[in-house]
Amino acid sequence: MKTYHADVTRDGKFWLIRVREIDRSTQALRYKDVAAMASDLIEIMEDLHNDEYDLHLNVHLPPSVKDHQARAEVLRAEAQRKQAEAAAENRAAVQELLALGLSQREAGDVLGVSFQRVSQLAKSS
Repeated sequence: MKTYHADVTRDGKFWLIRVREIDRSTQALRYKDVAAMASDLIEIMEDLHNDEYDLHLNVHLPPSVKDHQARAEVLRAEAQRKQAEAAAENRAAVQELLALGLSQREAGDVLGVSFQRVSQLAKSS
């Protein structure tokens, strides 16, 4: 099965679509129509049906958008690390209170969480 690659860029109000393998272009008004327009172009120019080829879209974004995406990924990873640290601190707090002789219900009341949550934290450590 042949694979076609469509390079997609934004130009004003339109998405420009260039299919490399056939060296032809088309356009779409909305991004949701890009794959269909590329497929139509391939099928017309190559006399194929949609089950006879694969289409890969390569969307070219402005560098500033890529920068925002990269920063968002860094922040997501940092948030995951911080969430794991917070969970570890919650577990440590529960363990300390239980070691002081508090019941799970008392520990929950003191920490402002349900005793079920205290039970979960106690079991996960």
